[in-house]
Amino acid sequence: MKLKPYCKAVFAFAFSLLFSVPVSAQQSSVLDKVNLFIGTADDYGQMSPGATVPYSQIQVCPDSKPRQHPGYDFEVPVISGFSINRLSGVGGSGCGGNVSLMPDSTGEDVRLLKETEQASPGYYSVQLSNGVFFAATANHRMAVERFYFPDDSQAVLLLNPRSAFDKLFAAGFEQKTASMGQGFAECANTCGRGRYHLHYRLYTSAPFVLDTIADGRKRLTFQEATVLSSSIVQRVQGFKGIEVRIVVSTGLSDELNRMPAQTVWQTDFQTLTTQARREWQRLLSTVDVEGGTADLQTLFYTSLYRTFHSPFQVTDRDLRNYLGTDGQQHEAKDRPYYSSWSLWDTYRTKFPLITLLDAARSSDIMQSLAQLYITGKKDWSTDKECVPTVRTEHAVATLLDAYRQGISIPSLRDAYPGMVGEVTRLSLKSPDQCLEACGDCWALGQLAAELGMMDEASRWTKRGEEIFDSIWPREFQHIDETYTKMRGNGLYQGTRWQYRWGAPMYLPRMMKMVGKEELAEQLLLFFREQLYNQGNEPDIHVPFLFGRLGKPQQTALVVRSLATESVTHRYGGNDAYPTPFVGCAFVNQPRGYCPEMDEDDGAMSAWYVFASIGMYPLIVGEAVYELFPPLFDKVTLHLGADRQTTVVIRTEGRTSEKQQVKRVTWNGKRLRHFRIAVQELKKGGELVFQY
Repeated sequence: MKLKPYCKAVFAFAFSLLFSVPVSAQQSSVLDKVNLFIGTADDYGQMSPGATVPYSQIQVCPDSKPRQHPGYDFEVPVISGFSINRLSGVGGSGCGGNVSLMPDSTGEDVRLLKETEQASPGYYSVQLSNGVFFAATANHRMAVERFYFPDDSQAVLLLNPRSAFDKLFAAGFEQKTASMGQGFAECANTCGRGRYHLHYRLYTSAPFVLDTIADGRKRLTFQEATVLSSSIVQRVQGFKGIEVRIVVSTGLSDELNRMPAQTVWQTDFQTLTTQARREWQRLLSTVDVEGGTADLQTLFYTSLYRTFHSPFQVTDRDLRNYLGTDGQQHEAKDRPYYSSWSLWDTYRTKFPLITLLDAARSSDIMQSLAQLYITGKKDWSTDKECVPTVRTEHAVATLLDAYRQGISIPSLRDAYPGMVGEVTRLSLKSPDQCLEACGDCWALGQLAAELGMMDEASRWTKRGEEIFDSIWPREFQHIDETYTKMRGNGLYQGTRWQYRWGAPMYLPRMMKMVGKEELAEQLLLFFREQLYNQGNEPDIHVPFLFGRLGKPQQTALVVRSLATESVTHRYGGNDAYPTPFVGCAFVNQPRGYCPEMDEDDGAMSAWYVFASIGMYPLIVGEAVYELFPPLFDKVTLHLGADRQTTVVIRTEGRTSEKQQVKRVTWNGKRLRHFRIAVQELKKGGELVFQY
């Protein structure tokens, strides 16, 4: 049945009232600055507006037909259903897309009524062309979905146990009780590397009759109308509601059996939504910004929001055990264990930012990363993952950075032999692999020194220098006409121009070979000729090199231009554009990024956050920030596990964005260089850029 226009309007208005979330004015002001539709259209970010909470494998969202990498495409109204999991902007074929439910008897040509679509942290809702209204929220282990059917229509849900964004190896679903079924799916991870294993139970608010239809889909038919009641939401006249709760396990064999059914229903929809919003409020309120346009603030808080989507907390409910990437059960020792990594992208920005702003969780996250080395870490996803994941290169630098920021990592020393094995096996087949390998050797040497292993520190420091000296003079020192070619000479995703800056820890060696002034001029040329690629990761740190080359003022000009202005982009993710794209890389709209610019699981969002607040981790593992004026007039960071340490970053006397900073001070003392150690920053104080 399709609703009449008047009924649609009344119904949508009723639900906008019924599902409004009571929060304080302060909460509303922060959460309302998040626009979950930024970067969700076509191939301009590969993000989704699904309902989720921080660090949760659950993200409930429609899957467009045809779909984009994360399932959802803002510009495609036709959907295949609502699935429960996905990764944000990881490219490839995406990852997740499981347990798809379609509230329709045929599942054909069901469309989102885009004018009714709403999304905010922890909540998503929309009305469909068949008259059904859908709303969803989530917690760390459960998707909560509501379907309101017109009274004169059949309440039917089509379940696709075989739904997945990449290859599916096996799946199944069977009814266990009148209102509960259990299923599993075994699917390929991103880029077809490795597998994850999903086990779930599907609970419904009313009994259903199950039968199998075409393509292996299951039809759940509900005969009883249901009153979906809570402290706020009551049954809307003319509609019958079905609530579905999908609980996922961490892969442990008995976990679902140990969960009493009554615990699944003990918290109502509205309370779950409020709890989700409070979790997001806690994280987003770690940073306050003042000044700037409304769009600038929305871009900032949306980027901050997307930083905290992963990794996923996968310990069992009692914090006793977790399933390792080796497929074995391990003792959690009363602390949460995390999984789902995409470190090749995120180690540069996202994890340093999590370590800075969410210190309370960072220790558990880093302990989980260290444990990988003990249980058998691989560069890519293994065949025994309990959640969608990607790859784990550069974990040594990530752990080093957290350790130098003061984060406790109990298993760090025990993980060291595994790190040595990993670095020993690094491939040196292409110039970019050599640059990445010498950086990993540098990080291992630095970590060995932190652990008091000075012979090991000398060994790996020397090895890194040897690799760098063997590749950089030959491939990157002398610029020629081949430097602008994407993927030239075996490079993975970039040009020689972009990769030549790829090992910033060896910048002093570059200066010795080329000369400091000459290298600075080459860096200016790099940006003047639009050779930088904001749409991919290999050179996203390059705007922050100027301070090390004696030109810190240039960082502010370049970063502000990249973050706020229309610029010329010559390169996409894998090749040069046939015609350069001219536009802003970050805008407050569904086409929110450059074409082909991946979000990469929070890497680009965290880049934007750092660019906005006036600091950047140029060398991951050094735990030192390059400094430049923030995009806002004033930024306040609330740091530490208790959020009681305050850092204020502000400008003084700025009347034009092109002005040069005369000095930067920390707690009233002038900083000779435009940089600060994170440990010093974490003591609290005031950072002032004076014009």
